[in-house]
Amino acid sequence: MTREDFVFTIGYDGECAVIDKKARKQYGNLKTEELFDIGLVKASVRSAVFSKDPDEKRLVLEKYNGKAGRSAEDFSQLQSFFGVTDQDLDSASAIGKSILL
Repeated sequence: MTREDFVFTIGYDGECAVIDKKARKQYGNLKTEELFDIGLVKASVRSAVFSKDPDEKRLVLEKYNGKAGRSAEDFSQLQSFFGVTDQDLDSASAIGKSILL
């Protein structure tokens, strides 16, 4: 699965990823920080998970804590807030088909 598909996956239907085609087309080329800055916080969390880069995860966490009314103690707590898990990435690698909505 590509980064853009993973970032804009909105759910799963069995073994198929359900992808927001419009958002992917419009915002798929944006970096993690840019996604956050335009208000696509969940997409920025998914982007950081996909990258596996601790600096990207730290950046999203710091930006979130700077803007939110509550603070996440660490990136895993932020993932929990938005329902994004590391297992999503593992599942994405096994996905063979996508449904574009």
